[in-house]
Amino acid sequence: MPRWLNVSNLLTLLRLALVPVVVRAILDGRPFAALAVFAGAAVTDILDGASARHFRTTTTAGAVLDPIADKCLLSGVFLALALAGSMPWWLVAIVFGRDLYLLLAAALTLLFTRTRKFPPSVWGKASTFVQSVTVVLWMARDLLQTPALDALTSAMPWPCAAFTLWSGIHYTWRGVRVIRRD
Repeated sequence: MPRWLNVSNLLTLLRLALVPVVVRAILDGRPFAALAVFAGAAVTDILDGASARHFRTTTTAGAVLDPIADKCLLSGVFLALALAGSMPWWLVAIVFGRDLYLLLAAALTLLFTRTRKFPPSVWGKASTFVQSVTVVLWMARDLLQTPALDALTSAMPWPCAAFTLWSGIHYTWRGVRVIRRD
């Protein structure tokens, strides 16, 4: 069996496979199924990292696949919620815009510098957390439909947008520092 094929990476691949399932559930108007599948995917995210550290099975493939699976899951859910008419398109544009900007910046950095590592920042992790809370609240609102949840959900786009934009600015600042060092 190839070294990259281990429990940790299989959990990451499972998370990637769950993306179309959660997206379909959102688009089909099945909020309970969407929330349940998203929760299952989130559990795989927790377990894959814990498994890789515990069994010392970290791989280059896992380091590449894990953030791809995370981005596909969150981006897919944001897009599906907007397509379903639940989430504002301007927020989806900010989330996608930042991610595309970071991908382009990483590609250019790989092409024109010796930098090969792009570790997550504390602001990137905070942004992912706030984005996750935002989509969970949005899916829960579609399921439970309570005034308190409506109010909280209506407020979440603003901190989500702020954390997303700030993390993009922080990655830019950090990237410029790294490139200057190389």
